[in-house]
Amino acid sequence: MTTQNTTRRLRPQLISEDVSSWHGLQTINTYETNRADASATKLQQAYQAMLAQQQAETEKQTLYRAAADAARLAEWEFHNAVLAMKEVVRGQYGLDSDQAQAVGLKKKSEYKRPSRKKSVTS
Repeated sequence: MTTQNTTRRLRPQLISEDVSSWHGLQTINTYETNRADASATKLQQAYQAMLAQQQAETEKQTLYRAAADAARLAEWEFHNAVLAMKEVVRGQYGLDSDQAQAVGLKKKSEYKRPSRKKSVTS
């Protein structure tokens, strides 16, 4: 028997087949086994545990998505506030001020002047 890699998720189709097998077993009234890991009680417990963990995962994914959305919106709100602050600094202190440079803007005098392009003649 090959070693099981429990770090990867099972395909949903395989889980669906397993659930169908479990439901099929419930129709067999005479099922009995000496293997504790294959008993109907163990199967019922494992099935209920799987459902509970899947529900917990779904709930946490929902909370994660909500938290991610809130963080994204807060990032945008902060970014827009910074842009507004830069506009105010530009307007209040001017394009070539040290204050504008202090908030991350480039001074107008630091930009290169456009140079004339030499025309290429053949």
